[in-house]
Amino acid sequence: MDTKTETKANTNNLDQEALHYHQMGKPGKIEVISSKPCMTEKDLSLAYSPGVAAPCKAIAKDPAKVYDYTAKGNLVAVISNGTAVLGLGDIGPLAGKPVMEGKGILFKQFAGIDVFDIEVNTKDVNEFCNAIRVLEPTFGGINLEDIKAPECFEIEERLKKEMKIPVFHDDQHGTAIVSGAALLNACEITGRKMQDIRIVVNGAGASANSCAKIFIALGARRENIIMCDSQGVIYKGRTNGMNKYKEFFASETEARTLSEALKGADVVVGLSVAGALTPEMLKDMAKDPIIFAMANPEPEITPDKARLARPDAIIATGRSDYPNQVNNVLGFPSIFRGALDTRSTQINEAMKLAAVHALAKLAREDVPDNVSATYGGKSFKFGREYLIPKPFDTRVLLWVAPQVAKAAMDTGVATKNIEDWDEYRNSLEALQGPSKIFIRSAINRVHQNTAAAGGELPKIVFPEGTSSKVLKALSVLVEEKICQPILLGYPERVKEKISALDIPALKNVPVIHPSSYPKYYAYVEKLYALRQRKGINLREAERLMAEPNYFAAMMVHMGDADGMVTGASINYADAVRPILQTIGVFQNGVPAGLNFILLEDKFLVLADTTVNLDPTAEQCAQIAIQAAKIVEYFGIEPRVAMLSYSNFSGSAGSPNKMKQAAALVKKLRPGIMVDGDMQADTAVNPEIMERLFPFSDLKGGANVLVFPNLESSNIAYKLIQQVGKVEVIGPFLTGIRRSANVLQRTTTVDGIVNSVVFTALEAQFIKEVLKTRGK
Repeated sequence: MDTKTETKANTNNLDQEALHYHQMGKPGKIEVISSKPCMTEKDLSLAYSPGVAAPCKAIAKDPAKVYDYTAKGNLVAVISNGTAVLGLGDIGPLAGKPVMEGKGILFKQFAGIDVFDIEVNTKDVNEFCNAIRVLEPTFGGINLEDIKAPECFEIEERLKKEMKIPVFHDDQHGTAIVSGAALLNACEITGRKMQDIRIVVNGAGASANSCAKIFIALGARRENIIMCDSQGVIYKGRTNGMNKYKEFFASETEARTLSEALKGADVVVGLSVAGALTPEMLKDMAKDPIIFAMANPEPEITPDKARLARPDAIIATGRSDYPNQVNNVLGFPSIFRGALDTRSTQINEAMKLAAVHALAKLAREDVPDNVSATYGGKSFKFGREYLIPKPFDTRVLLWVAPQVAKAAMDTGVATKNIEDWDEYRNSLEALQGPSKIFIRSAINRVHQNTAAAGGELPKIVFPEGTSSKVLKALSVLVEEKICQPILLGYPERVKEKISALDIPALKNVPVIHPSSYPKYYAYVEKLYALRQRKGINLREAERLMAEPNYFAAMMVHMGDADGMVTGASINYADAVRPILQTIGVFQNGVPAGLNFILLEDKFLVLADTTVNLDPTAEQCAQIAIQAAKIVEYFGIEPRVAMLSYSNFSGSAGSPNKMKQAAALVKKLRPGIMVDGDMQADTAVNPEIMERLFPFSDLKGGANVLVFPNLESSNIAYKLIQQVGKVEVIGPFLTGIRRSANVLQRTTTVDGIVNSVVFTALEAQFIKEVLKTRGK
């Protein structure tokens, strides 16, 4: 298959995955949920008639009360007519709706802002403005999106004048703000001054126009900027393809082509199309050229090609797989957060510049461990490869929103002042929870560990080689570079299934049929040696080794694989048995299952959820210690609650057992915060604990919940999984000598991906521990 054909095949496969993603469950990506209880007749009387009349009358008397009694102050409209959607062009408002929903997700994800997406079926500027202007009572702000130039300029200008809430065209200003921060820092690194640099902007659309203007606001001189469009340099006297917005940037220059304009230039900003820049063009630029190739999905020139021509270049793109990603998500969520929280009437230039400087300054700060952990422990330091913060740096909101809010207050567009900045920062921090970055953090840890190991990915064996769910999950895992998968089964059947599912990423994955494997009889002998005094003779060992689960477990035990994941199509007990009989548990270990429960503001670990029917106090203590180690590996302090049906009664049965277990943990691991026996609501609600049981050693609410028996734990996590607005990850096996995990048969593709990520991470950790011990 040639490169073009393979690229087309990959694109088609991605398209199919995207279509499934947007269609599964509820169509689309958003929903409206109630922020207040509405379960009883009393609730209904307050939410609607007759109680709703009270806030209506209060707002009628004082319109500012709308922010106290409705969602207006945290509600943004993402509005488009679909005339310039991504790289797809004018596809219309209906086809652009998935993008607008996606924008809403980013607002919610990164700043806790609610969004209604509104698609307007008109290309007429007057009709568009009239439609939006009358919506002002509903929203706290307007985000214009994917509207083609030059109409987007006029629409924003008019709406800013006619509305008393913030109006922001992110395609213009978002890219400008983030690239402005990157340019400030690139100049700092290369010893340049903004007023001296020569800039070439390739592209003359909305983002190019705004980038050039913000560079000027940051100190660049208008006469030092040359702008190019598809017809070449925009120069004084040119008439073809011009408009008043381009005319503003018409230069007094003899250059007529992009190549000519780049001679001696310090900076090139690409906001155009893939391949617009060639290595030859870059050779004529000044020393230490600053190259922002921001076309998406393919940049004007890739960093590797740019560096071949100019090893001294500083390079940024719009892509996450290269350093210095200019990503609008670093800007618009935090900017709107600051504007909404001050109830600003607009987002003015001072607020945009405040965001630029906040981002630039943040990049120069030492990067804390928790940010590095999100990216797999990779170290970031201000320099050529780190001009701007990473998109998942949770400090961005904490740095940008307050500066935007201060600028709004200083320039008089804020109608509400923030009095206590420490309290405001705490409120911003409360919007962020570990669930948002938990899995990405684990993926990045795997990547970092892989790099430290010389690029060797962990080998994970999958006994269910023909499972559709497993194969679809492996497509994601291979593309994410999480593991080297090994599939078990008849090779021709597995390959047929891969072909039928159209998963080209798996075409080179090794497939092993157990009885045909060269080490098959060595595995048989090993199983016989392990189990000959447990009722298994040589013939039985040979029969069992032909079973994929026993074979996979032996591969892990013998070091031919680093981990295994099974259980997508068989019951849990049958999947666990080969692991326990072959790999076994570590010294003093207790085989146990745990689940991660991811909530908006925290996560919980539930154990043991799958293995031990009625564990002893000693076993419960060991299970708690094992779970605490896993929590610590994610950089979080474990707080362990030993659960029962009573609070600190210590009476016979499970209360006494869990009380003993808590005491044993304190003895074996004095550094762990632990207490029990206690009820579940007491464990997770620090208010109950502080109010009723201030004597408890457990402070701040538990994040590890240890159950007294399998019945209670399994019921709890299954119930939460089905009815809770949470994500449940797992179960994972703990106490095992090597990394081996068993799925639930009801698991999804995403669930398998999560389990394999954890398995790969655990395998790397165990391998490093064994290496340290010299084993």
